[in-house]
Amino acid sequence: MNTMPPVADVDMRRATLLQILHWLAIGRVQPQALSDVYQDAIERLNPRLNAFADYSVSLIQEQALAADRRRRDGVIGRLDGMPIAIKDNFDVAGVPTRAGMRRRIVVPEEDAHIVARLRASGAVLVGKTNMDEGALGLTTNNPFHGATHNPHRLGYTAGGSSGGAAAAVAAGLAVAAIGSDTLGSIRVPASYCGVYALKPTHGEISARGLVPAARRLDAVGLLARGVDDLTVLLQTLAGYDADDARSRRRRVAFSPPDWEPGNLRAGFLPDLAAVGVEQDVIDVFDDALSKLKGELGERRTVDFSDWDFARTRRAGLLLMEAEMLNTFAIELADEAYPVSNGFRDMVGFAARKSAADYVAADLVLDAATLKMRRLFAQVDVLVLPTTPQGAFPLDGPVPSSQADLCSFASLAGCPAVSIPMGTLSNGMPIGLQLVGARGSDLRLLELAGVCASSLDAEPPYPVEPA
Repeated sequence: MNTMPPVADVDMRRATLLQILHWLAIGRVQPQALSDVYQDAIERLNPRLNAFADYSVSLIQEQALAADRRRRDGVIGRLDGMPIAIKDNFDVAGVPTRAGMRRRIVVPEEDAHIVARLRASGAVLVGKTNMDEGALGLTTNNPFHGATHNPHRLGYTAGGSSGGAAAAVAAGLAVAAIGSDTLGSIRVPASYCGVYALKPTHGEISARGLVPAARRLDAVGLLARGVDDLTVLLQTLAGYDADDARSRRRRVAFSPPDWEPGNLRAGFLPDLAAVGVEQDVIDVFDDALSKLKGELGERRTVDFSDWDFARTRRAGLLLMEAEMLNTFAIELADEAYPVSNGFRDMVGFAARKSAADYVAADLVLDAATLKMRRLFAQVDVLVLPTTPQGAFPLDGPVPSSQADLCSFASLAGCPAVSIPMGTLSNGMPIGLQLVGARGSDLRLLELAGVCASSLDAEPPYPVEPA
């Protein structure tokens, strides 16, 4: 008989995935009660945050009851009973995949690969999260489905395009969330909302069933309240998918998490201000580095004079805009329910470009691969802020540089981790980004865990708007 005291509702919403798995394993928490807590939080807070675009109480209850039965029968999956949110550009069988569009009536018959893996692991899918229109944006200020508010401060952006997913994790509306990252769409909201994020090596997690933004860049991204949670999710969800043209069949396993701090070579940009990083962010970054004197090993300045962050990010954006002309051809032609003028203008930019312009942008990916090879011959990890600025008001100007520091890892197909590194002068969180060579995902996560422990900079979860 379990004589341990019950876990308080707020503790269930602040705990990491690993902590909750432990409570479930020892019977201190039951899947039904866990789902009830998260469902209640969604119903109470989502009207203010608008993190979820769609959720169903009956479906949550049905999945939780099934998880309870599996616990009683003793046959459970790795994530059994875990409330997890899904960005609304992944297919969930029988549920419309709106992808943030005004009217997109695609109702898939099959789950996306990642959704099928989550179901097989026993996860409880609590809903689909809000996002930018067509995933073409970094604010989750959707003209048709409303803006997602940053749980740290209402009226501020949660970032995008996976802003709803990041807000849900920070606010304790989901234990973890699955989003997409094409040019920073997981890492930007993680930085703004103060949560942990992983963009894996390109192709490590199948993107089949994800509405494409730019297939050569699209990556399934993970959001959680702890680094170790990201490791569990990656190991559960990664794997070869023969039906995804870009899925990786590894010749060797992931590089093992065996870095020694004394032998670690960490690379740093010579001048963050010169690449558009705001002084407030630089101050927090410098303070974080002062706390990581032993964790980052030998520090080396790396030469990025041949890499124009803004120009290369714009090249990736052109690839996105061009592919979206095809992905959303039906929506762009729908005169009864037109897309927003902003979305039409952005993809219209690609329509006015030539095939030669597209090829020139595509060649930037090759340049990024070569840059990656040269860089990681000199250092083991690149360390930089996740974003050049913190979250900003939804009704204010939108910086064009939001994804500049994320674009290199995207274009080069590298893994990148974002962890909370501190608080800006206005009280908003900001992230630290670690970028490694392809295949170094587990090593990055190990280093991220060491750094996170030393920084101790995560906000007190759950973050509820005042």
